[in-house]
Amino acid sequence: MLSAILGIFIWSLLAPIVARRLPRIAGWVLAVVPAAATVWFAGFVPEIAAGGTVREAVAWIPGLGVNLSFYLDGLSLTFALLICGIGTLIVVYCGGYLHGDPMLPRFFLFILAFMASMLGVVLADNIVSLIVFWELTSVTSFLLIGYLHDSPQSRRSALQALLVTSMGGLVMMAGLILLGLTGGSFELTELAGQGDMLREHPYYLAILILILAGTFTKSAQFPFHFWLPNAMDAPTPVSAYLHSATMVKAGVYLMARLAPTLGGTEVWTVTLVSFGAVTALLGAILAVRQTDLKRILAYTTITALGQLTMLIGIGNTYAVETFTVYLLAHACYKGALFMGVGAVDHEAGTREVTQLGGLLALMPVTAAAIGLAALSNAGLPPFLGFIGKEFMYSSTVGLGEGEMALLGWLATAAMVASNALMIVTAGLVFVKPFLGRRTEAAGHAHEAPVSLWLGPVVLAGIGLGLGVFNGALERWFVAPVAASLTGAPMDVHVYLWGGFTMPLALSAVTVALGAAMYLGWPRVKAALDGIAGALGYDSDRGWDRILKGLVRVALLQTRVIQSGYLRHYIMFTIGFTTLAVGGTMVVKGALVAPSLTAAAGAPYSAWALSLIVLASTVAAVMAESRLVAILSLGVVGVVIALIFLLYGAPDVAITQFMVETLVVIIVALVLARLPRLTAFARPDRRSAVRDGVIAVAFGAVVTAVMLAVIDLPIPLDLSEYFAERSYTEGFGRNVVNVILVDFRAMDTLGEILVVATAGLGAFALLKARPRREPPVGDTKTVGDSKPETGDRS
Repeated sequence: MLSAILGIFIWSLLAPIVARRLPRIAGWVLAVVPAAATVWFAGFVPEIAAGGTVREAVAWIPGLGVNLSFYLDGLSLTFALLICGIGTLIVVYCGGYLHGDPMLPRFFLFILAFMASMLGVVLADNIVSLIVFWELTSVTSFLLIGYLHDSPQSRRSALQALLVTSMGGLVMMAGLILLGLTGGSFELTELAGQGDMLREHPYYLAILILILAGTFTKSAQFPFHFWLPNAMDAPTPVSAYLHSATMVKAGVYLMARLAPTLGGTEVWTVTLVSFGAVTALLGAILAVRQTDLKRILAYTTITALGQLTMLIGIGNTYAVETFTVYLLAHACYKGALFMGVGAVDHEAGTREVTQLGGLLALMPVTAAAIGLAALSNAGLPPFLGFIGKEFMYSSTVGLGEGEMALLGWLATAAMVASNALMIVTAGLVFVKPFLGRRTEAAGHAHEAPVSLWLGPVVLAGIGLGLGVFNGALERWFVAPVAASLTGAPMDVHVYLWGGFTMPLALSAVTVALGAAMYLGWPRVKAALDGIAGALGYDSDRGWDRILKGLVRVALLQTRVIQSGYLRHYIMFTIGFTTLAVGGTMVVKGALVAPSLTAAAGAPYSAWALSLIVLASTVAAVMAESRLVAILSLGVVGVVIALIFLLYGAPDVAITQFMVETLVVIIVALVLARLPRLTAFARPDRRSAVRDGVIAVAFGAVVTAVMLAVIDLPIPLDLSEYFAERSYTEGFGRNVVNVILVDFRAMDTLGEILVVATAGLGAFALLKARPRREPPVGDTKTVGDSKPETGDRS
């Protein structure tokens, strides 16, 4: 599995070379590796269908127990086949659709890298590797959506998709890490066996909310649905791939993968069914308001994603069966429709429904493919979409008792309404462009080349074939995926005809309602537009307002915090540290009262040295000269060296004295070149009180930390270790010096480099300081004209 991912990644790096050397057949040549991966994964179908699984692990960060582990079961195999299979057709399609584009080599690099990233998501078994591949899909999809980088709209859409999915990914990462820590493992297969414990854990709700936030943003669930239609600004091959088999299906995949671990609770069912129903209905309503064929298909993808989310939340036998059937049905018909619409746009020069008509005679092969895919989209027999729709209704009717029964009927109503609107969109995509009266835009249209119609024909044919020969579908895909979703093998039965049942009656109502709305589409569209105008809400504009608000907050924060004065930075840093550390100690009850007995028993010399430190500190604060201030602080350092000497640590005292002397000399030399402390450096009374409060509070917190540390038992392991080995291994009797020079030599070298770099930087700044005298007549003195520069960071 790792070899397949790496193979496609490496092939993506070679793709630009192939595209430049073989521009005419680049799509066909570059499709070889995805096709080979498809065949390789297909070889696992019999083994997985028989109940087997495949696991592969490679040590990645052994010290942290992180592995590149991959897991192949019914769910991951189905997604892998969709990613590689449809990806093969997309690569071929790219070669024809973007033929002659000077940036085509770059495009092949992006699309193949995206394919490998998506493959890593569905195969990853380790949480850390899953997060890495998850974010790679966000980055590569950003590059694909923003492929037309000269267009401001494309750049905006790409940035919007990246921000929404990446922010959700960060939240999800917190949830996955919390899941791994709570479950005691970072392997998804091991966590699946901890489902009962995790569902009863106090952190369950937090884990669920965090993870669903990430999956909802990735799969464009309400209220994060707005980014997906905007992503159709990308070239049609990108839209076809993102909407059919990748990117947006990643969130659906992860919800399905975690169903045995987190599913089965009331909050899981209610959340997924509720958000899924709203998403499905909203996507269908927005779809029938569009006249651009790609936007129509983009909004119907939102509907399909909402329905898949509902099915995962319901989780009964019919829902599990429907999930696989509808997943495959949607991938086939959506990929075919997007590529077919791209062919129409490529040949007719427009995607507007109102400007197309009479294309059946001009583009018969494309028309046949779009027609078959549209029938599956509408959920008509004998297509796979019909089976998915029937089983949808079976999963929601009689969902449970009480509140769950009400939820089931609401879900059923949402599915009937959204599926009826899907029939309208199917009519808009096929009937009007191909069976309607010929328009002027269709006058110069002709059949697309084979690279453009091959994908739609293959996918539409698969949708029909799996619907008719559903026994193979049941055995090879539905049963293995059902075992993955439930965590145990289960009996499944897929059929095209189930008799006269309630789901069949609901299907009839759906078809009748959809046909009626299609015939009155102009009036339906006008009514929906009026409702939308009355509400006055646009989620896309709402996103713009959020970004503008963030920018305003950032500007305000910058004006307050990034003032340009070092004193302000120090004030904010110390103030925040005081609140964070002090507040934590108060909350955790870590405050320790000082020992008056120990203080009373201290020798007079310690009290004398303490008074000297206090007097020197006061002198430094009150000094009006920088030199006096640094010398006063130097006295504090020397007294600390004397304290070390008093308590029997002469080696430490000598080291402290040498360091303090060196620091005082260097700083004094630097400060001698700076302006004197003027009135600017002396704040007003209000600022002085503020600074005094912060200083005293910070000192109190540091004192509290020291008291708490002293109160703890001091482990002597390190002391004994260094004492025993300083002479035998470091060949020195001064333990401190041996530690600095031998045991932590690289750390000491780093500190020396830091000090040297700071000294060179200060020297360079002082040399660069202008030496010109102020103009004649300037009322400011030299000392008053430069204090601001000396205090800036």
